[in-house]
This record gives sequence, structure tokens and C-alpha cells, in this order.
Amino acid sequence: MSETTSTRRDALRSIAVSLAAAGAIGEADAQHVHHEVAEVKKAAAGVYKPKVFTPHEWKTLAMLADLIIPADEVSPSATAAGAPEFIDLLANNNERLRTIFTGGLGWLDRECEKRHQALFVNAKPTQQKALLDLIAYRKNAEADPSLLPGIAFFDWARRMTVDAFYTSPLGVKDIGYVGNKGMTTFQVPADALAYALKRSGLG
Repeated sequence: MSETTSTRRDALRSIAVSLAAAGAIGEADAQHVHHEVAEVKKAAAGVYKPKVFTPHEWKTLAMLADLIIPADEVSPSATAAGAPEFIDLLANNNERLRTIFTGGLGWLDRECEKRHQALFVNAKPTQQKALLDLIAYRKNAEADPSLLPGIAFFDWARRMTVDAFYTSPLGVKDIGYVGNKGMTTFQVPADALAYALKRSGLG
């Protein structure tokens, strides 16, 4: 292993540990993860092979990411922006993140089977949405405490998907970032902010 490769892996591990501890990732760190995803894909002839997730978990994660940020008439989906790869690479470098996501994806399947007799990826879109609506809000645990593990997982999945999307080249383009240009003041346009929040499900 070269010193450069070792240094990059150490950096990824440090980012993943910080994310697991703080629940947030800085823009510079997120850009580093996207760069590493691109390098991994380049080394594998453009095909990213999951490091943490089984084929079924990978399919479930991709579907979940696209339900969080679907494609619309002007922008691509979370998977097009590399959100699953972003999550996989970080989870591969931190046991806590790995447990959160593998455990959470398993919870989705078990709960979906209990409610709809189908794994999450095989459920009807209305059934998938109904389940996600239940775990999207912490207040729902007051009526049904059994939802707490799903709520905790979905909070992570949503935040990491949003982070992955809006720090990717496609996500940066989506919010209309024009690069470093001189200006006396800067304010995020209200319509751009509202649009980003709407697409993330946080609005």
C-alpha cells in the first residue's frame, strides 16, 4: 500500500469517525468522500462495488435514497448523485455507521413484512411511502414506541442522503452554485432554499 493510499484511507476513517460522533459532515470532508468514490469507481472500470452492503441491502439503500430525493423535471435523483456510494464508503470506515445502516435496512424489511407481507423493495410505492411517513417524524413514536429504531435510522439515512446529494457535482448544480465570483454580499435566494428543503424532505 502506498503512503498516499494509506493517508487517504486514514482521512476517510477520520471523517467517518467524526460523522458518527457528531452526526454531521463538513463540506470539505464530503468533497473528499466524493473524490474517493470517483477514484474507487475509476479503479474498477467505472463500476462501484459495495464494500459494506449485500446486494439486497444495496438495492434497498438505493431505493430509499431515491425516495428521499427523487428525480424531478430538472434534477437527478440521489442515486445519480452517488448517495449510496457515499454512504457505503463512510460506513466501511466506521463500525457505528455500518451498524446503523445495516441494522436500519433490516428493520425496514422486517417492519414492511409485518405490515405488508413484503420486503421493502418489493412493496407497493404507496406502502413504502406509508412506512416512511411513519418514521419521518419523531412524534409518531409517542403513539407507537416500536417505531423508535426506524425513526432513528431514517434520521441518519435522510441526513446522509441530503449531505451526499448537495455536496456532489450534480447537487451543487441543482442549487445553482456558480463558483467563486467576486460580490459584495451574498444571500441564498429564497426560492432556491425552499426548493432544496422541499427536495430533501426537511422542509
